[in-house]
Amino acid sequence: MKKTSGAGERLINGIVKENPTFVLMLGMCPTLAVTTSAMNGFGMGATTLVVLALSNLIISLMRNIIPNKVRIPAFIVIIASFVTIVQLLLEAYLPSLNDALGVYIPLIVVNCIILGRAESYAYSNPAIPSLFDGIGMGLGFTIALTCIGAVRELLGTGEIFGARIMPQAYTPIGIFVLAPGAFFVLAMLCALQNFVKLRGAKAGKDTSRIGSGCSEDCMNCGEKGCGRRKFYDDSDDLIVEDLSAKEGK
Repeated sequence: MKKTSGAGERLINGIVKENPTFVLMLGMCPTLAVTTSAMNGFGMGATTLVVLALSNLIISLMRNIIPNKVRIPAFIVIIASFVTIVQLLLEAYLPSLNDALGVYIPLIVVNCIILGRAESYAYSNPAIPSLFDGIGMGLGFTIALTCIGAVRELLGTGEIFGARIMPQAYTPIGIFVLAPGAFFVLAMLCALQNFVKLRGAKAGKDTSRIGSGCSEDCMNCGEKGCGRRKFYDDSDDLIVEDLSAKEGK
């Protein structure tokens, strides 16, 4: 059966439960490369959000006419069209941001977050939930990149969004605006997330979905008894099976 969800649930899912960066660890290339400042992180996230939401919407609307065997090429054509439009708009109205993001804007076409949501959600769900799924995932990605960029910029230059935050006596830690700084900050923020999760678990809160969100990657999923596992075979039909029934669970 196809899974549908409310708009609010899809937004929370993308921001918290299945945050692309902090939970699913997807899109690491732009995450680590362009987050030298909060503005760059926000710009990359917002650009991805627009492409993700619109591509999810169009793929969902066209899901009944896209043959299963050519769905991936069809997804790429749709995504590439929106990426081209967004890049032309950035070149026209935000050339400095376009120059800062550079080659990572065209690379949105093959971003695993966008292709993953098209495959796992938009292709098998109605248009409105798919739109909000894209918005939620895009917001989660934007928030994550902005946070990483803000921390790197603050520690590396003493500024956030170009505004001086640290006192003049503060000596910037230059490594945080270099390549290694991206790994350090990402590790610190993921550790902070795990700390919050453990504290919540000790307080009796259900935090099992934070840090282990279901990306519907059923082949690599270790959760037993899940009725949402699915796979595609060589036919044109989507086969959905409860594998726990086969295992006699």
